[in-house]
Order: sequence, then structure tokens, then C-alpha cells
Amino acid sequence: MTDEAIALLAPRIGTRAAGAVSGVPQATWYRRHRPAPHRRAGRPGLSPLNPAGPYYKTGCVDPVVPVVLECSGLRKSFGGRVAVDDVGFSIAEGEVYGLLGPNGAGKTTTMRMVCGLLIPDAGSIKIAGRDAIGNLEVKRDIGYVPQDVALYPDLTARENLEFLGRLHGLGGKLLAERVGEALNLTDLADRGNDRLDSYSGGMKRRLNIAAGLLNHPKLLILDEPTVGVDPQSRHAILDRVQEFGRQGLAVVYTTHYMEEAERVCTRVGIIDHGRLVAEGTRRELVSRLGAQDRIELTATGDPEKLADVARSVPGVTSAAVADHAVHLIAPDGRHLLPALLEAAEAAQAGVTSVDVVEPDLEAVFLHLTGTALRE
Repeated sequence: MTDEAIALLAPRIGTRAAGAVSGVPQATWYRRHRPAPHRRAGRPGLSPLNPAGPYYKTGCVDPVVPVVLECSGLRKSFGGRVAVDDVGFSIAEGEVYGLLGPNGAGKTTTMRMVCGLLIPDAGSIKIAGRDAIGNLEVKRDIGYVPQDVALYPDLTARENLEFLGRLHGLGGKLLAERVGEALNLTDLADRGNDRLDSYSGGMKRRLNIAAGLLNHPKLLILDEPTVGVDPQSRHAILDRVQEFGRQGLAVVYTTHYMEEAERVCTRVGIIDHGRLVAEGTRRELVSRLGAQDRIELTATGDPEKLADVARSVPGVTSAAVADHAVHLIAPDGRHLLPALLEAAEAAQAGVTSVDVVEPDLEAVFLHLTGTALRE
């Protein structure tokens, strides 16, 4: 188990458990020193995952729908480097909010502050209406799924979830119900008795998500949950995320994959160099471009030189290089193609392919930041 997972469960971990994770082999410790079931029946109220509870569907923060997460003016520096600079957003029940940006943009640092793993230098965080900074009790309302799989490879999936559930104070019939529910929600019920080290990368990711659901959180944070998984597993994870939103959970989904944000998120915040440069629904963000198109040029020669030449063509509003191609934003892109091809020929760049596509989030990112999304 990672230090992050231990810290997030701090309100529920006793000294024996905390020491065991860092010293004794995990499977040995777990099987010999299983914590006694907690006698509390669970906190009152209906869970967002409870079929008897309220369900909400929303594409924006509606005043009628309870707001689960409110962040304002968040700032965090490491030495002289500002990682997060004046970031603020809010998320309601039933909403999947995508935090979209390249690696190093500040996504994970922001989520670590929301979870209480980092203390902000400035700003405020409220979860379910309660101040979250320095408040351990608020962690009960959070399900955190980190980038790294925070599970024990020498335990079965069920044993992993039972152990983590007891750290949340669950026990007896309630624990068994929660473990079964989490395995079903992530389509792993038929592999619950298999050891984690027999799982594929995609299955480990799904079990990582299952662990974040055990406490029936009000806020589920998924930090790059599809990194390194095969296309089939990725598709399954994205389907589950959409279902979580439909079932009433407030979900934060961080990613640097444009297509994932477009597919699963009801609203998207674009973050770059630590600043939230825009947020809104996909339609709202794309509308910022007006009638502008995105043009992709692939050519022989130096793509940076081609991008410089393309910027001089009247009508081109931005140009950047990514994946050995030149990405342009321009109104009425098809009418600009003759001028662009002439400019490329003058720069001794042989254009091998041209693609004009209607605006999408990639075009919005290019328009707002002046660069293509980098990994």
C-alpha cells in the first residue's frame, strides 16, 4: 500500500495496521492479524450508490442539485516552482468533471490537496459543505483512486477489499455487502478469489477503482485511471465512470486524453502550467472557437519550420507541433489550404497529408494555450 493510501485512510488506521503495512509481508500480516469487525453499522443516510437513494443528472452546477466539491483560489508551490496557481471549480452530485491537461500541468497536485494529502499554500476546499483543509472527518466522504495501483499483489481481490474496508470501519455483513457491490460495479465478481498478481493491468486498475467505492463516497476522485491499460480495459473503465455519474456520484476525472474527456465528462476544466484556463461543457468550450476549424498538416522536413511559415498565413490564429504534425486553428480552414500549401512549398516542406476537422477539445486547448496537448 502506498503512503498516499495510508494517509487518506488515517482516521481509521490503528497503530498495529499502520506498522504492519510498512514492515511485515502483507499477506502474512493480513491473515494473522485481521482487525476485528467494527461494530458501527455505518453512517446514516442513503449512499449515492444505493438504488433507493436520490439520482441526479446534470451537465452543470445547478442550484437545485447539492454541490459536493467547492475549490477556490488553490495555490501550491514546491520551492520556487508554482505547481497550482489560483485554481477554483465546483462539482455537483451526478456530475463527472474532467480536469484535462498535460502531464505536469497540476492535475495530481490539485487532487492531492482536495484529498488532504497536501496542504494548500492558499485557497479553500469544501466537501459536502464542510471545510476540508485539515479536517480528517471529511475524508470519509472521499473515494480516492490514485494513478498507481495501491493494492497488495499477494492477496486476492476480495482480501484486498476486505482489508481496506475494515480500515474504513466496516465489518460483518455490511463489509461483505460492500465488497460484493464493489466487485460487481467493476465487473470483477467472477475473479474475486484470484490473487492480484494474476490480474492483467486493466483488471488491476478496475480493482483500484473498486477500492475507492467501499466507503460509499460522496466524491470519487479518479487520477488518470486508464494510463497503461489495453483498449478493451480502457473502454470498460470509461463505461463504468459514466455509470457512476448516472448513479449520482460526484466524480473528478483527471486525464490528458482528449477523447476520454469528451466521452465521459459532463463538464471539463482545462488546466495548463498550474492555471485553470477555461471550463464548461464540451459545447460551451468549443463555441469559443466560433466557426474556426482545426487543420492538421503532415509534411517532410522540419515541422517547426513549417509551423513558423503557417503562422504568417493570413487567417491562421495559432499553430503548434505535436506528433510530428503541424496543428493549426483558422476560420474556414478549407479556403486557406491553397495559401498554406504555397507557404509549405516556399519553406521546402513537402506536404504528405492534410486533414481539416471540425472543432473539438484539442482545438480548444490549442486555441487557449497556443500549444498542442503534450504528454
